Amino acid sequence: MRIAMRIALAASAMALAIGTAQAQEKTLKIGTEGAYPPFNNLTADGKLEGFDIDIANALCDEMQVKCEFVTQEWDGIIPALQAGKFDAIIAQMSITPERQKQVDFTDKYIDTPPAIVAPKDSDLQGTSKEDLAGKTIGVQGSTTHFMYVEKTYTDSDVRAYPSAQEYQLDMANGRLDAINDDIVSLQEWLDTPEGAACCKLIGTFKSDPEIHGPGAGIALRKGEDELREKFNTAIQAIRANGKYKEINDKYFKFDVYGE
Repeated sequence: MRIAMRIALAASAMALAIGTAQAQEKTLKIGTEGAYPPFNNLTADGKLEGFDIDIANALCDEMQVKCEFVTQEWDGIIPALQAGKFDAIIAQMSITPERQKQVDFTDKYIDTPPAIVAPKDSDLQGTSKEDLAGKTIGVQGSTTHFMYVEKTYTDSDVRAYPSAQEYQLDMANGRLDAINDDIVSLQEWLDTPEGAACCKLIGTFKSDPEIHGPGAGIALRKGEDELREKFNTAIQAIRANGKYKEINDKYFKFDVYGE
């Protein structure tokens, strides 16, 4: 009887070990832009780095799966997810009603305010529609920031760019009067020699819930309910065990999770 019990226990332990090993070996493909520092960016040698990348790895560790990253241009990132090129998008994608028609989202994992940056010699005093009337504003296309600028600054010349780097270049070369993006991304650029030499922060403004949404979440294909709940549980876990704060403090001086 005892021998049979020991055999059964050993078999159970072996099955658990095999199951754990299989879970750890499972690969989850994560789509990201790779052109939006300090969140996700490709280094000169082609390595991905940034807040999103560290968060993704922490979530994968929590779920006992391996992260495999796939870079994708922003404009095509949702179609690429829908086509099965990757399993999830972790790329500062704001949760909006329009996007929720195409994909499902996890709970938010970050929520930071938008801001306006202008040349150092600019006479801009604020971020309102009136302040920016007649000004040329650069913003990354197909983003909530673009949607907000197009809706709000109707007396301005709004120019859409494929990436943040491209509007930064035009700003540095004097082709724009202002740019709009997330405060963290803009401050990251202002801290570089190029950004510091040309520009200054005008200010932040309150997000529009109908456009900016409740924050950025992880985008998944419609109907991936089990995966969504696994991500939500993992987000809660890294917030509770200190891993989120460790990653947060590596990049920022304040809690980017928001309220």
